[in-house]
Amino acid sequence: MSTIKNLLFDLGGVLLNINYHKTREAFEQLGYHDFDKMYSQYSVDELFENLETGKISNEDFYHRIKQGNANELSDHQITMAWNSMLLNFRKESLALLKELAKKYNIYLFSNTNAIHLAAFHSLLKDETGESLDDYFKKAYYSHLINLRKPNKDAFEFILNDAGIAAEETLFVDDSYPNIEAAAALGFKTHLLLPEERIEYLKL
Repeated sequence: MSTIKNLLFDLGGVLLNINYHKTREAFEQLGYHDFDKMYSQYSVDELFENLETGKISNEDFYHRIKQGNANELSDHQITMAWNSMLLNFRKESLALLKELAKKYNIYLFSNTNAIHLAAFHSLLKDETGESLDDYFKKAYYSHLINLRKPNKDAFEFILNDAGIAAEETLFVDDSYPNIEAAAALGFKTHLLLPEERIEYLKL
């Protein structure tokens, strides 16, 4: 790892425990019976793609979601269902980031949206009293940079903005399509399996 100068981490499934099934179940209880076709770990439809690239507002999202349901739903119900996938932070992994920051430039790249961003910032504040951005030299959120993984231009944006080289950067993610896209650009990569934690990696 002597050639590695930068570490780029995913958030969900790497630093934050998530369960996509909980959101699917929550939306099913609200009357959506094909939610997996709309959103999953590996694919999203146009509505969620636009939400995660900042092309639509939260209000637009709520409006569009309600259009697909005959029930009278509130924004709060939709928010609670959407946020139910967010569980808790991996505190040992976060602690390791502070140690790694003594040796590497640490960055975050998350496919996310304004609703989830507010939720997991609040979650971390409740759990640790800290801010997530404090752990990183810079955090990149898809809805704020208007680009998402696994698209090539998203990774190129980060390389250019951070002023780092792909071959000097280790990218850690729990989704194979994202890993594959980064590797094609020259990143060193590690696919974090469900039973793995970043503490197990030799960094």
